[in-house]
Amino acid sequence: MAAHRSKSLLYMLCRETISFRGDNRYHRGIFCTSEKVIKYQRRSRSDFGTKTSLAPNISSSLAGRSYRELYELSVEDPDTFWGSVANERLLWSRPFDQVKNCDITQGRINWFLGGQLNVSVNCLDVHVARHPDRVALVWERDKPRTEVKVTYRELLETTCRLANTLKRHGVQRGDRVAIYMPVSPLAVAAMLACARIGAVHTVVFAGFSAEALAGRIQDARCKAVVTCNQGVRGGRVIDLKAMVDAAVKGCSSVQHVFVAQRTDNRVPMGELDVPLEEEMAKESAECPPEAMDSEDMLFMLYTSGSTGKPKGIVHTQAGYLLYAALTHQYVFGYQPGDVFGCVADIGWVTGHSYVVYGPLCNGATTVLFESTPVYPDPGRYWETVERLGINQFYGAPTAIRLLLKYGESWVKKYDRSSLKTLGSVGEPINHEAWEWFYNVVGDGKCPLVDTWWQTETGGVCIAPRPAEDGAEIIPAMAMRPFFGIQPALMEEKGMVITGNDVSGALCISQPWPGMARTIYGDHQRFVDAYFKPYPGYYFTGDGAYRSKEGYYQITGRMDDVINISGHRLGTAEIEDALDEHSEVPETAVIGIPHDIKGEVPFAFVVLKEGFSLDHALVIEELKHLVATKIAKYAIPDHFLVVKRLPKTRSGKIMRRILRKVAMDQTDDLGDVSTLDDPSVVTEIIQVYNQFKSQQAQKK
Repeated sequence: MAAHRSKSLLYMLCRETISFRGDNRYHRGIFCTSEKVIKYQRRSRSDFGTKTSLAPNISSSLAGRSYRELYELSVEDPDTFWGSVANERLLWSRPFDQVKNCDITQGRINWFLGGQLNVSVNCLDVHVARHPDRVALVWERDKPRTEVKVTYRELLETTCRLANTLKRHGVQRGDRVAIYMPVSPLAVAAMLACARIGAVHTVVFAGFSAEALAGRIQDARCKAVVTCNQGVRGGRVIDLKAMVDAAVKGCSSVQHVFVAQRTDNRVPMGELDVPLEEEMAKESAECPPEAMDSEDMLFMLYTSGSTGKPKGIVHTQAGYLLYAALTHQYVFGYQPGDVFGCVADIGWVTGHSYVVYGPLCNGATTVLFESTPVYPDPGRYWETVERLGINQFYGAPTAIRLLLKYGESWVKKYDRSSLKTLGSVGEPINHEAWEWFYNVVGDGKCPLVDTWWQTETGGVCIAPRPAEDGAEIIPAMAMRPFFGIQPALMEEKGMVITGNDVSGALCISQPWPGMARTIYGDHQRFVDAYFKPYPGYYFTGDGAYRSKEGYYQITGRMDDVINISGHRLGTAEIEDALDEHSEVPETAVIGIPHDIKGEVPFAFVVLKEGFSLDHALVIEELKHLVATKIAKYAIPDHFLVVKRLPKTRSGKIMRRILRKVAMDQTDDLGDVSTLDDPSVVTEIIQVYNQFKSQQAQKK
């Protein structure tokens, strides 16, 4: 194992040979203490080699209670449940005197009122005091076998130096700081440094265009930007600083741009630019933490909205941290000493909750994955699992479907015996991908938790775990609500749908600590989007099916619903049926207008690599699958076989682009810079034009 151990992170973002500076002494801080749904095939998994239990106890006062008892307490007496957990699991500088004060009808959410704490202290100082040399971060850099390990003591030192640098350059409590960086220890330190001094960070995914970055900086009125000279991913160099330069030209609020070095390449430095490592080297490794009120802003994270303008989702201090930590432990069965491997980018909420805040609050060793699942080959994930000894692996279905195309050999050649839990995030996982992930990657021995949650929820809300020991897991179902989460299915007129074997709009009937508090600068938009559609409930925007046993299956976004001759149908349902074909690893279905039916489905289909048989035969089989799994009316009117789908770096399929192509509106595709590879759009347009010519000839 070619691991690099660091003594300081000041120069961690540089080349293959890392130079180290600073001593390793730790100084204690001065902080005081839908109508038609897919009927899943009934195939449960319950006899796992490793079980997820509720040990260690969630809190001393709740010790020994079963999952069902804890869940019932959490929804019937949330003050007792969350008050007990928060008292024991977080370090407070001032205890809270009221557990919650919420009015869900107005979108007013307050937890742990009167309490004060510091998130960075809970993620760093408390662990440095107990086990300073425990590894906090394992940076799996783009080039394989060059990982860097960072201890809690080293991460605290770097965080403090960075925090002091920000303060010396005028960043104060309440100021907003944009972070536009690749996955790296210094990016994590930047997040924690903001938390330490009370600044509000907004991490912008380092694949966004300059225009998208500028829009977020302007909306948040950021005072500073933290970035790198360049990024490295999949063997490619990405010019991040150039993007920032273009973005900040129109951002008058930005006073400084802090530039770290990820590569040896020099970039132009202007009046606003500050060489980050050089300035950090001048600072003390101690930084007194700010005592923050529980409901002070911790971070903002922008997510797309129905109007096209990104929404700055606001999360606050104590409730978010507690919920991220608790879900990290109990959904994934994390135990002290485990290596937790979430391969999400820190620019998304998954990276916030399950790469940074949740694991670090629990004192875990968390993996920072800088590369791609197919670089330098399709075995990258599994080679990393073997080399780092990863115990929990958390990834996106789109990546699993991609790797499925390459066969089992890339998985089987590596030792995955360290794995104890597998996790899926970002979208409902289809049955074929679930079975492959479970049987091939996990050898049929690891619980596979299909997690449902959102940027707005802060953490996992529905998942197969926690549950009683040996409880069944049904493929491709999120299943069970987490503590404090009380789902409700609603009909169109706003009435609650009772009983089981029913479908409706997925809502949550009472607040929980991890939920978002507002949309930055526009609370009315927050209320209108999440609380107005179904008064008295949080509206998720998703549809769900509740099975005969009372388990939940997510059927897709309500705004991804097609109305075919009066029948409402989620596109995710059609995709799930299509994906069951043995030669189809993934699909994307969108709705397009139809003169008679109102809307019809248009399916973009990816076939396995090397498939050379008649596409028409496959399409006929796909039509039969949809008719069998759902109904004849659900069969897509059009099928387009493409080599790949347009995706962001996080794996999200850009259906907006597919809809434009299918509606022959390719002259106005909008911003495609967020795609992992924009050239895929040209490929799809060429295939569509051929398809259109063939259709014209048939007429």
